[in-house]
Amino acid sequence: MENVTLIGIDLGKHSFHVHGQDRQGKTLLRKKFSRPQLIAFLATFHPCTIIMEACAGAHFIARQLAGFGHEAKLISPQFVRPFVKSNKSDFIDAEAICEAASRPAMRFVTPKNEAQQTLSALHRVRESLVRERVRASNQIHGFLLEFGISLPVGHAAINKLPSVLAEQRLPARLMLLLERLHAHFKYLDKQIADIEKDLTRQVTEDDLGRRLMTVPGIGPITASVLAAEVGDGKHYRCGRDFAAAVGLVPRQYSTGGKNKLLGISKRGDKNLRRLLVQCARAYMQRLERQRGRLAQWVHAMLTRRHSNVVACALANKLARTAWAIAAHHTEFEIKEAPMTT
Repeated sequence: MENVTLIGIDLGKHSFHVHGQDRQGKTLLRKKFSRPQLIAFLATFHPCTIIMEACAGAHFIARQLAGFGHEAKLISPQFVRPFVKSNKSDFIDAEAICEAASRPAMRFVTPKNEAQQTLSALHRVRESLVRERVRASNQIHGFLLEFGISLPVGHAAINKLPSVLAEQRLPARLMLLLERLHAHFKYLDKQIADIEKDLTRQVTEDDLGRRLMTVPGIGPITASVLAAEVGDGKHYRCGRDFAAAVGLVPRQYSTGGKNKLLGISKRGDKNLRRLLVQCARAYMQRLERQRGRLAQWVHAMLTRRHSNVVACALANKLARTAWAIAAHHTEFEIKEAPMTT
């Protein structure tokens, strides 16, 4: 046991399969533990490198292991899959985690702290509530349209639903159903507003979140997601690596010495990618009021490319800027464009 230098753990809800090996890759440890047994075992085990897949519960366990003196690393499951030998089992998965972590060029995921996990949970709840609010709104529109009533698009029309129902002759049971849907819509709207206030308060109190909001187009929602995802930025080599992790760089299909670039790769967190593209579009809508080199660059791009292409390119720049702010502990500064003659 004293020669074990690398441990791979296949995480589960109740059972955990552990594979340990020495520097030469020889298997020295192969055991199954329950959650309390695993924590008790690793609390007294000599410090070593412990690798887990970045999945549910991994960040919490990584923080616990770091407190025991171990070096805890998380690896994306997609990078472990190619190292699974023949048939799949929990012990084989744990061994594949060790094999993947042994590669010198492997990329790891930085464990999140409690504040980052809380922010992520708030965003997931908000997204769920927003989707449910859209479903309620669509049902109201659909039921009314079946009886020849067409409401304008937007939340304002849903908020005026009681006055619309008062002017129409509809079946009593349908009126009751629409009133229930309207009450449900208002409840969801209030819950979303409360969560957004909480997110805004947290991001303004967070140093990184406050600095990210200095970037044009980035508001509290996107800044809080970026603060939770980019962290200190040290697990990305440069800003392009972070943009690639979000899926905002061109997808490459090159062979035979011929380089071929396609659309954006759409890898990584699709929610963060969507928010960055929305920030880019918001910046472009107010482009006439923007100034500096970034505004000049967007102006020049719009003369040559479609606005959708420019929005993705600007989202890429915003991602790189966010990484630079996190990695170098700086704020965004508007640089004046050079004078042209």
